[in-house]
Parts: sequence; structure tokens; C-alpha cells
Amino acid sequence: MDQILPDVRSFRLSGEIVAPLREGLPEVAVQTIAAITAEVPAYAQAFAGELGAKIEKAVRAALGAFLELVSRAAGHDPGAPLTPALEAAYALGRGEARSGRSLDALLAAYRVGARVSWRELAAISVANGHPASTIAHFAELVFAYIDELSAASVAGHADELASSGRARRRHLELLAQALIAGEPVHAVIAAAERADWAPPQTLTAVLAPERAARTLADLLDPRTLQVAEAGPEMPDTSVLLVPDAQGPGRAHVMRLLGGSGAVIGPPRPWLRARESFLRAVRVSGLVRRPRRGAVTDTEDHLLALVVTADPQALKDLRTQALAPLEGEREATAEKLVETLRSWLLHQGRRDDVAAELFVHPQTVRYRMSRLRELYGDRLRDPKWLQMLTVALATPPSA
Repeated sequence: MDQILPDVRSFRLSGEIVAPLREGLPEVAVQTIAAITAEVPAYAQAFAGELGAKIEKAVRAALGAFLELVSRAAGHDPGAPLTPALEAAYALGRGEARSGRSLDALLAAYRVGARVSWRELAAISVANGHPASTIAHFAELVFAYIDELSAASVAGHADELASSGRARRRHLELLAQALIAGEPVHAVIAAAERADWAPPQTLTAVLAPERAARTLADLLDPRTLQVAEAGPEMPDTSVLLVPDAQGPGRAHVMRLLGGSGAVIGPPRPWLRARESFLRAVRVSGLVRRPRRGAVTDTEDHLLALVVTADPQALKDLRTQALAPLEGEREATAEKLVETLRSWLLHQGRRDDVAAELFVHPQTVRYRMSRLRELYGDRLRDPKWLQMLTVALATPPSA
């Protein structure tokens, strides 16, 4: 930002030439501001009232710094007049970014300002009889100087956006962490306000491989929140909290997640996003080996979630339900359990059971005969049938 143009550093104007230019600076500033206001819509409102007077003063100071630079006495520090002007231009760029005005608007204001200020300064030079060669050289220096100021403002604008962007991203991540941690409502609402984040109706938790999470976030709703790590028990897994992914929106999100190997939880009111996250975590533990890249929808695993809600109770239920098989060899017992589960699911349709198990219907008949020997009338008892159905609803490994 401290670099200065060689021409500006070496060029000198006499006091006689600079004096009328300096005297006319207030009017030059007024005309410059008027032109920018008229030609750059983004600044029409900004220059109104007290702010307009401040900017007019800043324009006058910038042009004054230029005149001081080109009229300084030999031996003076060539950068002294320019450095404060460049610092002010840099600060202007940062301020414009904070105010929400675009870089295009800022550069348009510089272009208009350069043209009008030079027009007014040239008129003063001509009126005072300055040589044409001096005026021509002076024009080059004015535009080069304003280019230098605009470059400083561009740098300030970019740095402010980068800085504010980093800060906002951090606030958004803290908000996401507060949501999945289940922090108190008032703390979560305060975090959303700090992040300048407009709450949706619902949030849906998505567990995604860390390598795919950033790409997925770019495809999803711009309000999607992200936590880089789901937790120490789920390494290399990120959490995405997707806004309003209910109804038809859920199918759209599922398509976007295709091939990522993600687990998608249920939609929940945004302040209850932790419920969606916890369900996704539970299902990710239940589905041991999903098909490569397949998206796991937690709503397809509600039965497994229910029957495994109390693992010890389920284990006890299985033990009680399968007690009649205790005297069988392990391999035989496994085949009988497999057949009994299929028989319950297919409501005793032998051919359907055989097709599912890839065995002959006669094999199914034989196994069911053995099961009836072991269970007796219990296979006709509604209470026992209910118990067996629940006990065998999921394989033991779940």
C-alpha cells in the first residue's frame, strides 16, 4: 500500500501553478461529489446529509495531498504526502464493504471522480494560463494518482470481505455446534443473531464424509450450517444442518446427496435440530455396511430404532423368545431362526419363504415341522407371535 508512482515522485509544480489549484479545491470537491451522486445510484442516498459533507471533505483532502506531493520542496520525503492518502483510501474500501456497497459501485465512483476532478482542475489551469505541456503532464499524474487511491480502496474492500467472511463463518459454525449440543434456547437464538442467520422452519441433520461435506454444502440451501467434526466417535464425519428439507424438499436433498454415503435424519423444528442429529447418529451405528455411496434415510429404519432403543431389553426378549431352541446345535438353530423370521414376515406363505431363503419349499416345510415340535401351541398364541416378531425384527448384530 505504500508504493508510489515514479512520475509523481519526480515531478514538481511551482508554487505559482499550485496556488490557484489549491484555492479551487473546495469547488472541485463539490462538483465531484455532485457528479458521483448523479451518476452512481449506489451513492445517491449515502452522500445525503452529514455523510455527504464528510465525503466532500475527504475528496478535498485527497486532492490536496496530491498537490502537496507534486509541489513539495526538493529533499523532502517523497512518500510523506502519499502514505496518509493511501491509508485513507484503504480505510474507505473497508468501510464501503462493511456498508454493503459493491466493488463495482466503488470503482464507478472513482472513475466519475477522476473525470470530474480533472475537468475542474484543468479549467483552473487553463484560466490561469498554464502551458499546455504542463497541463497535459499534469493530467497523466492526476489519473495515475487516483488509480493508486482506487487500488488501495480495492485492497481494503477485499480485506474487509475476507475478514468479515471468516468471522461470519466462525459464528455460523458456533451456531451449528450449539444446535447439535442442545444448548438452551436463549443461547441458540443469540448465536443465530450474532451469525446474522435467518432461522428456517426446520433443520435436517446430515452426516456426511468430511471429504464430501464442503461440496455438498455448496449444493444445498445457502443457509445450511456445518460442523467440521461430528464427534470423537465419528472421525472424518461432518454434520450438515439443512434448512426446510421436509416434504418435496426432502426428495430434492436426497438426490443432491446421492453417491456421498451420507446419513440423513428427520426434519425437526430448527431449535430441536439435536433430535435429528441424534437419530442420524443412531442409524449410522445400526447400518454397519451400507452399499458404497448409498444415502441412508433414517426414516427407513424406524423399526430398528424402536426395537433397539433398549439393547439389554431386546437381548432379554430374544433369549426368552428363542429358549425352545436351546437344545439345538448352533448351525441348526441359526437356520431355524432364519426360517422362523421369514415365516412370520410372510405370514406362513411357504413359497415366499423359500424364495427369500433360496431353499426348496420342502426344506421350509421340514424346518417349520421341527419348529412346531419345539414351540408347540406357542406358534398359534398371539402373544408369543407378537413377542417372536419383535424379537426377530432385527438381526442380533443390530
